[in-house]
Amino acid sequence: MTTNTITEFPDNYTVIDIETTGLSSAKNEIIELSAVKIRDNKVAQTFTTLVKPNGYISSFIQKLTGITNEMVYNAPPIQNVLNRYLEFIGDDTIVGHNIKFDIGFINNNCLKYYNTEFTNSSIDTCKLAKKYTDLKRRNLETVAHHFNIDTSGHHRAQKDCLMTYGIYDAMKNIPKTGQENAQCNA
Repeated sequence: MTTNTITEFPDNYTVIDIETTGLSSAKNEIIELSAVKIRDNKVAQTFTTLVKPNGYISSFIQKLTGITNEMVYNAPPIQNVLNRYLEFIGDDTIVGHNIKFDIGFINNNCLKYYNTEFTNSSIDTCKLAKKYTDLKRRNLETVAHHFNIDTSGHHRAQKDCLMTYGIYDAMKNIPKTGQENAQCNA
């Protein structure tokens, strides 16, 4: 995986988020893909779809995300929807919170189904939170609360994209604090 990380603040980018059946990109599956295209610092387009996994969604993940086995029963499998998702993102810089997690799943599926890598440049709002806040915990919900961003519906991919967009937008005009080490769990 050769994704480039950048730390500037572009005005045009795509925020991404996924929901999965677990934490391992090698063993678990994507169950929801979302992306929010930002142009001139404003939401321009959105993409979201549920994804039917090969296996079942555990009760823990169902409770966490609200995504049930019934909801994904008629959803397209990843190999039928990932290409549309990648086309939506295009060559945009991607923004995400703890983005290595999302990139790992997307890249594994790109390699498996398309024999190619996902190589878009990326900005991680969790890493930025280390520089621009003094928070000890930097998971998405904690950082969103810090910037007074509504977190209702958290752990659904489109809502998490919109929360990440709000965090990124809020960080644009604040000075660095120099914080360098903290946890970035979604």
